[in-house]
Amino acid sequence: MKTVRFLITGVGGQGTILASDIIAEVGLRLGYDAKKSDILGLAVRGGSVVSHVIWGENVRAPMIDKGTADCYLSFEWLEGLRHLGYTHKNTLVFANDWRIDPVSVSSGAAVYPSVDSIRAAMREHCACLHEIPATSLAVSMGNSRVFNSVIIGGLARFAGGDPEVWRSVVTDRVPAKVREVNAQAFDKGFRYAFPA
Repeated sequence: MKTVRFLITGVGGQGTILASDIIAEVGLRLGYDAKKSDILGLAVRGGSVVSHVIWGENVRAPMIDKGTADCYLSFEWLEGLRHLGYTHKNTLVFANDWRIDPVSVSSGAAVYPSVDSIRAAMREHCACLHEIPATSLAVSMGNSRVFNSVIIGGLARFAGGDPEVWRSVVTDRVPAKVREVNAQAFDKGFRYAFPA
């Protein structure tokens, strides 16, 4: 059984941990052993959040090593750049086309790098950059918070396993009142990865 290593990066409040919970649960339902670890910055809302998920036959530790991520989900450009050291030349990157200025930038103490330079760095380090306007797609659906289900839909297209397993985990992991919109968001991301 092949080992698959996922890294998810984002900002507090974006649902990074929910996404890692979903990916770990998908692994279990697909018959893998799965382990995960979440690292939260000092400020939970607005701080850096990094999640590690590993699928394998017998996963002993929940953290992946630098340079070993097979799939990298970047929920925000700068956070994606900060943790690029976990990728390698064959890593598949799924990047949300979204910028959130950290306090250092909004206060004028630092400058946000150009998004074009971040894209270039990702392309230089990794096999393939799948840029998904997930937040914009979610806003168009009337609920910006479902953007992570959009990205997971895109990931499901490439990571393997029955898409219905992925979709059912997404709907099982969210509150009943937003199940349908999350299912639609997953479908939108899945279709976006390979448009008709």
